[in-house]
Amino acid sequence: MSKIKKALLVLLLTFFFVRPIFVAAESESEKLERLSNEIEQYEQELGKLKSQASTLSNQIAQYDAQIRLTTLKIAQTEEKILLLGGRIDQLETSLTALTKAFTSRVVYTYKMSRLNEAYLMLIFSSDLNSAISSFHYLQKIQEADRDLLVRLEKAQVDYRDQKSDQEELQGQLEEQKSVLGAQKTAKAVLLEQTRNDERRYQQLLSAVRAEFEAIQAILAGKGQEEEVGKVSVGQRIASIIQGASCNSSGSHLHFIIRQGTATQNPFSYLRSGIDYENCSGSSCGSNDGDPFSPTGGWDWPINRNSTEVKAVKTGTLFRGSYGTGSCRLRYVRVDHEDSDLDTLYLHINY
Repeated sequence: MSKIKKALLVLLLTFFFVRPIFVAAESESEKLERLSNEIEQYEQELGKLKSQASTLSNQIAQYDAQIRLTTLKIAQTEEKILLLGGRIDQLETSLTALTKAFTSRVVYTYKMSRLNEAYLMLIFSSDLNSAISSFHYLQKIQEADRDLLVRLEKAQVDYRDQKSDQEELQGQLEEQKSVLGAQKTAKAVLLEQTRNDERRYQQLLSAVRAEFEAIQAILAGKGQEEEVGKVSVGQRIASIIQGASCNSSGSHLHFIIRQGTATQNPFSYLRSGIDYENCSGSSCGSNDGDPFSPTGGWDWPINRNSTEVKAVKTGTLFRGSYGTGSCRLRYVRVDHEDSDLDTLYLHINY
């Protein structure tokens, strides 16, 4: 049985959808409204992406949406600060004017009140009607002063509130910029990890392909072989390479039974009743491995206590290799004398 290891290469394609930008004259409030609408739109897109973040491309798209959303929020906050700054400037101008007006009015009203005391009004007025008119005029001035004082106090409160809001928005802006920096870093890390993973999977795929091609070439008789001689059942014919070997990362024996040009299932020939650990899946003992069900009568070519490889049947031994340079896959082959079967043993030392 030819056991083909499959490596899944995930091609990571990131699609960047660039929205057209239209430049137009707009008021500050219109710009703020537009930013709010775009923020709402990106929040909706982000919600959709979060529910679909099972693939890497969606994760990257999610980061892009988060970065765009945070960028819009920063623009929105900066616009609010700009608008608030304009209001604060107006308040400062108004507060200065009101303070100046109130100060001059206080002095004027004080002088008027001193000159228009009741007994002075009666003395200096030409008649009673003039005295009454002066009294009413003074009352109106005092009412206007009280109104001016109320406006001044309200302007002072508004100014303090607006300054407080501005400081709060400034803190919010700094926090948003910090979040944006973290999101860009996270995306960069993910992209770098993706590139590293892609390189790793490319290397794994290349190794698997090279291994598969070498095995197919050996099965097709393209290996360079030399005849060694007769061997008997149970006789040592090779040893397992310890550690990594050509296109493989760990110690193992690749055992193949061939009839003509077709491979056969080894479990139909090897006996059962042996101690084993199935490592054909994602890890040794995992549930995703190949079924282990030998039903034949041959002894196994290896055992757990030795690195020796033994012939499973009597026949003629050949030593061979396939490949180029430092990556030549070594193997031995036994041509069985009592049948048209061959057994091949790969990843070995002679």
